[in-house]
Amino acid sequence: MNLSAPTQPVFLVAVILAILAVVSTFVVIPFISANAFWTVVVAFAILTVGNLLKGM
Repeated sequence: MNLSAPTQPVFLVAVILAILAVVSTFVVIPFISANAFWTVVVAFAILTVGNLLKGM
């Protein structure tokens, strides 16, 4: 299995989702606050897919 670096947009989406989840523990963000854990899981899943699929 060859890993590749994710593209910049994929990386930025994952980082933004992770930051929103962390911030939502301190400030109420309507959908994110109720699902902060799953938001982080989705962020890391996106980052994982970006690492596993070449050119993504």
